[in-house]
Amino acid sequence: MKTEKPYHPASGYTFLILLLLLLGAAGATVYYLGTGAMVPFWLVFILLCKGFKIVNPNESRVLTLFGEYKGTIKQNGFLWVNPFFAAKSISLRARNLDTNPIKVNDKLGNPIMIGVVLVWRVEETFRAAFEVDNYETFVKVQSESAMRKLAGAYPYDNFEDESEISLRGSSQEVNDELERELMERLAIAGIHVLEARISYLAYAQEIASAMLQRQQATAIVAARAKIVEGAVGMVEMALAQLNDKRLVDFDEERKAAMVTNLMVVLCSDRSVHPVVNAGTLHH
Repeated sequence: MKTEKPYHPASGYTFLILLLLLLGAAGATVYYLGTGAMVPFWLVFILLCKGFKIVNPNESRVLTLFGEYKGTIKQNGFLWVNPFFAAKSISLRARNLDTNPIKVNDKLGNPIMIGVVLVWRVEETFRAAFEVDNYETFVKVQSESAMRKLAGAYPYDNFEDESEISLRGSSQEVNDELERELMERLAIAGIHVLEARISYLAYAQEIASAMLQRQQATAIVAARAKIVEGAVGMVEMALAQLNDKRLVDFDEERKAAMVTNLMVVLCSDRSVHPVVNAGTLHH
């Protein structure tokens, strides 16, 4: 398989001076031989003018001669090449591809919407020009294909196993995997991936409401567990301090009552209204 090879063109300014000299010679010939002698000069002039190329920074020209690849110009400036060369312009600048979110299924079969942002540029002009039909379309199609594969490899969220990689909870690992996948897919077209990351991620509309309730329930359970854990520690600390300072002597019944009251106060999600007992502890 052929690879990119550099082509070193001649300076365009040198040939521009030659053309000016040619025009001077054509004028002298017309003066001495008549206007009919201008025809060969005009043919040579037009042919040489076709060889001029202007290559801007971060641009290239892929040159072919009657279907044969001759090389790639990456040198910028005012240049001149064989006028029979066919030149195809390929930009070497970095480009962004922001895909529209598409509906796919995650590892668990849940329909989700996912979109990616891809930063890429052409690195190998021969492959971009001749290995694929249209390298820009190739990038778009392969990006969508990589999105579908990535979404099918991981669940949207890890409700049960926090160590499992998920699309929402492990963004760095998922983005690294997406970048590796795209680099492998786009290498055939000479494309170098600078960055790839998920730009949009959400449940599909038909299950978004149910999954939101599930996420809220999971968060509530986790918060309640944390509250209970803290409340138990505070009750233990209160009983220990009261016992150490001997402020109150508790029997098992009184201790159970105090623990119940403290747990209600600490775990309740509403303000607690105290009840003043004017009698004894048992009445």
